[in-house]
Amino acid sequence: MNFLIKLLVWMLRIVVFVGLFGLAIKNSGPMELRFFFDQAWTAPVSVVVLVVFAFGVAVGLTAALGVFLRPASGRKS
Repeated sequence: MNFLIKLLVWMLRIVVFVGLFGLAIKNSGPMELRFFFDQAWTAPVSVVVLVVFAFGVAVGLTAALGVFLRPASGRKS
């Protein structure tokens, strides 16, 4: 029974990976991000999504950094 559940989980992972990979391939066209002062950056859509995701992860980890670095003096072990 445990083997069957692991097999189903891996099959689901493969289906999700193939679906997301296909989505990235179909959306590989160029995207232009326009900034102030007539500056622009052209990159594939999948790269822009990856950069925005990485930026969101960095902001989230920075926001949680205070909880992780809080002194443990007030906690009971």
